[in-house]
Amino acid sequence: MRILSLDTATEAATCAVIEDDKLLGEIIFNYKKQHSVIIMPMIDIMLKNLQLDINSLDGFVVSKGPGSFTGLRIGMSTIKGLSQGTGKPFISVSTLDALAYNMAYTDAIICPILDALRNNVYTSLYVFDKNRLKKISDHTIISIDELITLVKSYNKTICFIGDAVPKFRETLKNSLDSLYFAPTHLNVVKASALGELGAILLENGESDNVFTSAPIYIRKSQAEREYELRTGKDINE
Repeated sequence: MRILSLDTATEAATCAVIEDDKLLGEIIFNYKKQHSVIIMPMIDIMLKNLQLDINSLDGFVVSKGPGSFTGLRIGMSTIKGLSQGTGKPFISVSTLDALAYNMAYTDAIICPILDALRNNVYTSLYVFDKNRLKKISDHTIISIDELITLVKSYNKTICFIGDAVPKFRETLKNSLDSLYFAPTHLNVVKASALGELGAILLENGESDNVFTSAPIYIRKSQAEREYELRTGKDINE
């Protein structure tokens, strides 16, 4: 199965093509949020260099969040368009799942952290069990102090990974006894990891509905929060 995967949930934009057990190509840009401008040229360049066209693909994988609201919408709409245009299935995979998969087969608890601003992070906890990634806590947005309290309760070594690591490295080091950090090059979501996780689901016959599939936002957008602060009303009422 030949899969195109795409992630635009964070500062980084990345796409990859995998075929069965082989990574054919991957592009990562981690400089400013230019996703709406660069993502289609990235896909086009990669396919041309691999001497492939969009119809030669068997399916698509996209990150569904959490992450940047705008970035998630760009990625999801791009993959939905490609899926509809080719008639090939697509599946969405958690950004945090893909990030945790960068640290496959570690014995530690894996704690991906994505910057959610105001001293908060998007996070979830994972372990590898019988060679499979297993989530042991739900996706959430949490303050860094609350996260420290949470991971202490496990009394195990924690591996931190993600774009929020540089921001909170010293705080984590000063607060926890048994921890380590992923290598710098693994702190970005890789489309190849996303694609590998998604390919397993597609091969098992799972796929998303193009009309109902939606990103995982976890929290309301800034516009929604400002509306509710200004009016005192829930925007969904």
